[in-house]
Parts: sequence; structure tokens; C-alpha cells
Amino acid sequence: MLRRIKEKVLAGERVSKDEALELFEIEDIFFLGDLASHVAEKKNGKNVFFIRNRHINPTNICINRCRFCAFSRSKGEEGAFELTIDEIIKKLQPSRYTSDVSRLTPYREVHIVGGLHPDWPFEYYLNMLSMIKKNFPELHIKAFTAVEIDYMSRISCLSLGETLLALKRHGLELIPGGGAEIFDDKIRSRLCPEKISGERWLEVMETAHRLGIKTNATMLYGHIENYKHRVDHLLKLRDLQDRTGGFQAFIPLSYHPKGNEIGGSYSSGIDDLKTISVSRVVLDNFDHITAYWIMLGEKISQLSLIFGADDLSGTVIEERITHSAGALSAESMTPEQFIYLIRMAGKVPTERDSFYRQVKSEKL
Repeated sequence: MLRRIKEKVLAGERVSKDEALELFEIEDIFFLGDLASHVAEKKNGKNVFFIRNRHINPTNICINRCRFCAFSRSKGEEGAFELTIDEIIKKLQPSRYTSDVSRLTPYREVHIVGGLHPDWPFEYYLNMLSMIKKNFPELHIKAFTAVEIDYMSRISCLSLGETLLALKRHGLELIPGGGAEIFDDKIRSRLCPEKISGERWLEVMETAHRLGIKTNATMLYGHIENYKHRVDHLLKLRDLQDRTGGFQAFIPLSYHPKGNEIGGSYSSGIDDLKTISVSRVVLDNFDHITAYWIMLGEKISQLSLIFGADDLSGTVIEERITHSAGALSAESMTPEQFIYLIRMAGKVPTERDSFYRQVKSEKL
């Protein structure tokens, strides 16, 4: 069967559900790497992308209590925080940082995700976007997961489309892929019972795509799911991409076990590489597969570049969500570090903007 799968992939044909499961179950990681690398290079050559961006989490106060989340807090609980819009603006100003980190600026993108705050009105989020655009007009705003957008729709009493259009008018340009977790209902009910369903997540993204808002997509793996659940998740994303073409990148997110109710272990490096490779082969209609170095660590992320990934995300600067769950990586990376990692993997470092338009390419 593997020979047949290889022939199909090399011929540009789509793999089936059973073939995707077969890829997950094989032990020959190098077979997967070769196959995924072929797909990646056919799409993007030897280019590997990164962006100068800044992550901001406006609050960790959240009405939901996902069992895998170590980030969220209740209002008044120790460790809870909520940022004012002025504080968010200050975080985007270069003067906050030391001379070392200031080399990361100017940012090209701000990435904003946070908890579902019980008291903030919809206007808070609109004002946040407007003020960021007013102070940093050249900055692309990638903000709010599908879960957050669904919540905004509920608290504003607006339809999903009306909510997204209001956000877009105030400066929203892209939507990150968080909150997808695993689409399977049974797994999701154990993992995050209070969160929106997988079907609703897909509905939010489809609505955004129809309104001209590009998004990313994610999958959280390595917790209580199995390979069948992963394949189902990937195929649902592939089906939606067939209909809309609105996804820019897919980011597999490796589960982190610290400080939550699920517990368990970190994913293995083999599973990380396998998931990157299978995702690259199955998601034939996605242009980019991202190795999120915050979750994978710098070295596995580098290895992933020869296992199908073509994007390393961005400089990040300050990451709280994964580090709350025990991330072992740093909280930021410089462009120089990206360039070194990418070159040593035999690839071409390519700086990009939020829409994967090349900004600067460092030749090997």
C-alpha cells in the first residue's frame, strides 16, 4: 500500500482517509519525510518562511475551563491578569525592550489571543483594534480565535457575519487557527466540554473566508486522541479548504502536559515529525505547514524543515499560553537565529509578511 501511496503523491493525486491513516501508522519516518519534502518543495521550493511578529494575550481570565489549559484563570484568582488598551499599545512600542530585543522591531504583525473575559463588552475589542491601527498603521493584525469570535457574537447579539465585518472594519486582517483542538465530538467533550463544537469552529472559519478574511488552522495532538481522530480532523480542514481556499497555513500543536487536568506526557520527537509529514501530504490544498517552534522546540522545528514544514512562525517576543503548560522553548527568537536554523537545514531563509509575501530572502 505504501508504494501505491507514494505513486499517488508523486503524481499529484490526493490520498484517501485509509491511506492517511496508513501513513500515520507506518514506522518508517524517513519514508514520510521524503514524501512530505517532495510536496513541500513542489509548493515552495527550498524557501522556509518566518515573520517579525509580537504575541499579545490581553487577558487570561476566561469563562471556559478547558481541561488541557494551564493558562486560564477566574476573575480574582491568583495569577489572573487583564490588560488595558494603553498597556497593549505600550507592549507594541520598541522602547519597551532592551537593545538586544529591539532588533526584532519593527514588527510586521501582532498576534492577539486571550481568554473569554466575562465583563469586557464587544466594544473593548473594537477599540483595541482601532487603537492599534491608529498607532501602528503598517502593522498587520492577526487576532482572535474562532472561539473568541463566537463569544463576541454572543455578547454583542450580532450574527457571526456581522461580528466579523465589524472586526474587519476596525482593523482585523487575519484570524489565527487556535481553538480547533480535535474536532471529534467525544474527544472534544472530554478535552474542552465548554468550548464551541468542532462544527461551530469550522462555521466561523468558513464565514470569515466568505468575507475575505484569511485564517490559519490548527490541531492539538498528543493528548487523549488517536490517529483516526487526527485523520478526521485533517480531512475536515481539507474539505473546507476545497470550498473556500481561505486557509493560509496549518499548524500542528503538540500537547503540553503541565498544570492542567489531563496530565500525561510531552509528545515524542518522532510523533512531532510524523504529524508534520502526514499533515503536509494530506493537506494538499494548503500552501504552508508551520512548525511552531514555541511548542516543538528549536531543534525539532529545524528537523521538521526536512519533514515537510516550510514555515517557522515568528519572533513571538512574549509567549504565555504554552509556557503556562510547561513549554521548554525560549519565549522569543531573533531573525538571525531563524536564518541560522534554516540555513543549517539546507533551506533558504525567507522573511515574509502576514500574507506570505516575501519581504527579504537570505540566499544560502
